[in-house]
Amino acid sequence: MNQPQADQQQITNRILGAILLVLCFAVLYVAKDLVLPLVLGVLLALTLSPFVRAVGRLGVPVPVAAILATFGLAALAVAGVAMLGGAVTSWFDDIPRITEEVKYKLRDLSHTLQTVKEASEQVGNVTSGGATEETEKVVVQQPGLITAAVSSLAEFSTSLVVGLILALFLLSSGNMYYLKIVQALPRSSDKERALRIIHDIERRMSYYLLAITTINAGLGLSVAGAMYLVGVPYPLVWGLAAFALNFLPYLGGALGTLGVAAFSLVTFDSISYAMVAPAIYFTLTSLEAQFITPVLLGIRMQMNTVAVFVSVIFWAWLWGIPGALIAVPILAVIKTVCDHIDGLSTFGNFLSVAADPIDHETACEDAPDPEQT
Repeated sequence: MNQPQADQQQITNRILGAILLVLCFAVLYVAKDLVLPLVLGVLLALTLSPFVRAVGRLGVPVPVAAILATFGLAALAVAGVAMLGGAVTSWFDDIPRITEEVKYKLRDLSHTLQTVKEASEQVGNVTSGGATEETEKVVVQQPGLITAAVSSLAEFSTSLVVGLILALFLLSSGNMYYLKIVQALPRSSDKERALRIIHDIERRMSYYLLAITTINAGLGLSVAGAMYLVGVPYPLVWGLAAFALNFLPYLGGALGTLGVAAFSLVTFDSISYAMVAPAIYFTLTSLEAQFITPVLLGIRMQMNTVAVFVSVIFWAWLWGIPGALIAVPILAVIKTVCDHIDGLSTFGNFLSVAADPIDHETACEDAPDPEQT
């Protein structure tokens, strides 16, 4: 095969690969209810595997260790929901009152926005020729933001239960599926690489979950203490909310800041003092995201902010809140695979927090001189 034919074949393969990738994402979007529990189950199994293996070394049977791991995780999740349940229920009952009080305190801003809206409508009437004929409009009532969020969380809870059951079965099987993967690969080098990838994913996922949980717990305690000092009611609940919301990169901090701001506007008479609490919340989350998390996760687990942000937005669009929650673990798995496969190392380097200095210097030396070209 000559060079033009080889180039044409390479282009064809890339096009087919792009089409296959688009079809895979289409399947993920359409079959969300089926795929999401499977993805959750595999991620949970990879995360809990080191714990199950460590407990198994103590003489505990692997199925018993798997039950301890999965039921322990489920108990922690139920305990967190139970602690937040009562306060969240009372907040939902008070949402109409809180909304009216926030509107009243922001009436000047609302009046300004209404004036701008009326002016824009007048400009639209002028540009449309000043037509006076009435046009019948059909407005489709969309579900509210809170209703949509609660529905999404309910679906995620169902998927999480199914994922935990799947993780229990995977963990109880021990190394059976690892052996099947090794047996399916033809070459010994591929077998060794597959095992390295799986074990590296297990270590990274376990460390990531432990580190993020510890960081979020510290953030929750800091937020609870700050809200108590400022005088915001339910400081412990705000701390628990900060702990839970911070599992959503970027979005969680923004939602928490807006929630504290709305509640502070209702609680305090002075608008300027009401902005103190959300400012503190935003400062704490920013310090955690910019300094504490990078230091504790280390350079090996860090991914650049653009990749994380795009991943969160993409999976949130594809699967809603559940997708946003598992966006970073999925990205971590993809980066781990890319780090072990030479053909994907370039893409893995794009996901990293910074390029390797040696590689960067080599690339600069190999790059053609613009003046010579």
